Amino acid sequence: MIQAIITTFSTGFIFAFLLFLVWGHLVEKGSIFGGMIAGAFIVGGCWILNHGAGYLVQGANSPWVDQAWAVGVGGIFFGIGSKASFTKSIPTIIATIIGGTLGGFILAQKGGVWF
Repeated sequence: MIQAIITTFSTGFIFAFLLFLVWGHLVEKGSIFGGMIAGAFIVGGCWILNHGAGYLVQGANSPWVDQAWAVGVGGIFFGIGSKASFTKSIPTIIATIIGGTLGGFILAQKGGVWF
């Protein structure tokens, strides 16, 4: 149980940490190509670590946690740490809630299968 908590927290932290501290630099240096590289290596690499290797624990006897929760919580703490404006982030928060709800609704209509 403790191992599952530690691995889930650690891999979520690693994903959010890399996303907020590395992605912007890759986009600045490589423009669109840098963003594609960031997406492939940061998101793809962390997905393999979390879901492929199973370090992000999910199942019947555990709370539902996914990479999106890690980025959401990491983004809140990153914003607090960098003294970002909360009022400027409200449109992004609203768009994220609408997009997530719409995506969940669409997946639920298809039975949870995307293909």
